[in-house]
Amino acid sequence: MRRIAVVGAGQAGAQLALGLQAHGYDVTLVADREPDEIRRGPVMSSQCMFDTALQSERELGLHHWEDQAPDISGIAFSLIGPHGTPDVSWRATLEGPAHSVDQRVKCAAWIEQFADGGRGEVVLHEAGVNDLEWYARTHDLVVVSTGKGELSQLFPCNSELSPYDRPRRALALTYVTGAAPREEAGALHYRMVPGVGEYFSFPALTTTGPCDIMVFEGVPGGPMDCWDDIRTPEGHLTRSLEILHRFFPDEYERHRHARLTDSGGVLRGRLTPTVRHPVARLASGRHVLGMADAVVLNDPITGQGANNAAQAATHYLDSILRHGTAEFTPQWMQRTFDHFWRGWAQWAVGWTNSLLTDLSPHHRDLLTAAAETPSVADALAAGFDDPRTLYRWWFEEAEAHRFLAEKRAQHAARFDGRELRRALGQYATGVTVVTARAPDGRNVGMTANSFTSVSLNPPLVLWCPGKNSPSLPDFTDASHFAVHILAADQHHLSRQFATPADDKFRGTPTTPGIAGTPLLDGAVARFQCRTVQRLDAGDHIIFLGEVEQYEADGGTPLVFHSGYYQVATKHPDM
Repeated sequence: MRRIAVVGAGQAGAQLALGLQAHGYDVTLVADREPDEIRRGPVMSSQCMFDTALQSERELGLHHWEDQAPDISGIAFSLIGPHGTPDVSWRATLEGPAHSVDQRVKCAAWIEQFADGGRGEVVLHEAGVNDLEWYARTHDLVVVSTGKGELSQLFPCNSELSPYDRPRRALALTYVTGAAPREEAGALHYRMVPGVGEYFSFPALTTTGPCDIMVFEGVPGGPMDCWDDIRTPEGHLTRSLEILHRFFPDEYERHRHARLTDSGGVLRGRLTPTVRHPVARLASGRHVLGMADAVVLNDPITGQGANNAAQAATHYLDSILRHGTAEFTPQWMQRTFDHFWRGWAQWAVGWTNSLLTDLSPHHRDLLTAAAETPSVADALAAGFDDPRTLYRWWFEEAEAHRFLAEKRAQHAARFDGRELRRALGQYATGVTVVTARAPDGRNVGMTANSFTSVSLNPPLVLWCPGKNSPSLPDFTDASHFAVHILAADQHHLSRQFATPADDKFRGTPTTPGIAGTPLLDGAVARFQCRTVQRLDAGDHIIFLGEVEQYEADGGTPLVFHSGYYQVATKHPDM
């Protein structure tokens, strides 16, 4: 049985340890405190977790607070003008509700669940580098998911991915009860005051029951950078109310009689957003793998911290399971992080860092347009859940203008685009990756579930890329394409080819097919096709291809239904 040590029992570490335990691994989970010490201690974050991250917990049976945590069903945004009143305000509904469960509640319960799991052990101490040597000697793999103490310097900073050398915000959290109810309950209320900072609040579940969490992000040296003289929880609450009174008077009226949830319900600090190299070499020559905050430390301005941690645990668990009994080499460790970085983290980091600078004109255009066009607001709200969806229109001015034109046109359409997409998503499909060789020799590929058979004689199939797909011109110029129907264990390929990247094939072996088309291994079926016709169809192009060669090794296919990956099973009545 493989032995894996996970150092750090926060969102990422505890989630990974429980996932490995469920798959039969012998896991050592290293925590620095007993569960009851965690419950009695200070808060650790604001941890507003969105639906995509929550789904990773649900898949492991770990989200035990569905019926207790208040639903956060939308984002209510305001851009405050120079006179203290909102220049722009809008509200959007999230695709699925978010939840904030105090990590003192969640992580303490997860450690206890792991201890009761019957396989592996919990070790209580604050691990140092010398401890990592022992774990590396006695385990097949060591994953470090904490950046506390001397471990914070274990992984060198990656200066190419870390644009800042100092904190960009003075941070403070305040957990309170007794706030007056809102007219629009159940939303994350986000206020942005250019040059001053940001304030957001939302309902949550803490150790004492339901509460409200206030998050303050002060621009360094500005009027919300005012926490250094605070010494007591009571002083922290008083300063929180002073900020509300000055900048957000309606919020002050709501909270003026609020009280702290407990003496540990406050947190202050500063952090420098940093991406680190994920593989560290110990003095013995053994290597350890960094995960979540240990190697990707985000400012909480976009609420991505706990979501990033859950995604990291999901990617790392998937990589370990797929690695089987092979040795955990430094090269495998780097690939594991690279898959996580390319598949998720780069977008969360890019979006977060973009809000730590002055808003660019196209950002203001987008935030302003959201007040007039609900689908723009919906898209911005969806970015909190999945930052990949913000690419490219949030990051590039020309794409922002194209995106706004598209959304305004849709606004005049007959149906609400998101509702129509949700309805169409009730039709379960397989998942394919379609590849081609561009005229300049580059391999291109994208994930598609629009594949369908058309005719047996002649053998015809079709698929439908969107007109805005960056690689559409390459597919248009290519003579052939290959459709790979993914197997159930190839969901990582689906994510890899659905995410923008300079080289989607990095780390994925291919063999050349007809006309040099790159072919992927492991699919349940593969079709090499010659493009015989392209049809303009609304915002998509229909590619009709004649099958020239195919293989069908069979197996369990990957299924996509209602926004989630599924596995096909035999109907119990058949």
